[in-house]
Amino acid sequence: MPGTFEPLPGGGAAVALDDVEISIIRSLAVQLLELIGPGPAEDAPDDPLAELFAEGPSEPPADPVLRRLFPDAYSDPEQPASPRDAEEQRAYSAEFRRYTENDLRAGKRDNALAVIRSLDALSPASAGEGGAVLKLSVEESQRWLSALNDLRLAIGSRLEITDEEDTDLLYRLPDEDPRKPMVMAYLWLGGLQETLVGTLMP
Repeated sequence: MPGTFEPLPGGGAAVALDDVEISIIRSLAVQLLELIGPGPAEDAPDDPLAELFAEGPSEPPADPVLRRLFPDAYSDPEQPASPRDAEEQRAYSAEFRRYTENDLRAGKRDNALAVIRSLDALSPASAGEGGAVLKLSVEESQRWLSALNDLRLAIGSRLEITDEEDTDLLYRLPDEDPRKPMVMAYLWLGGLQETLVGTLMP
């Protein structure tokens, strides 16, 4: 999948996507939305103050993908802590999560929705033969960049990628490996992400 982002004059980015690529990105963004779940405002009365002071969860999510997307703020798996320090880290992480996770989830939902809406807005007038050219403003590019990062984190978690060596192994998977399609999506999204970063560089 050769599509790469290129800078637009005056800011922003553009990429040519075929119908399959559009379908893959949209499907992944929808799955990410479903995984993150609805926001508190979607289940509660329309009260801005209640939403402002709503507390989030204090425990890490059970799903490993969500734990990757919303990690503990005060724990470092690379540096094991003493039992006393670990207990203190859990308490700090719970407090931090309680007051930040709702906003983090809302931001990730907004970014995924921005991806879906920009793909849905592609009109026949912007379409080529079996695809379209997606043009993004600087703000839209930043939302896309965040969403692409979240998608790669989610897929990487499902593939149990923890470091660069794991990524190197992905290139050597045989074609019959059932993980191959997910691996191809992970690597392709990485290429899109890298070229999009390039368009945002001064």
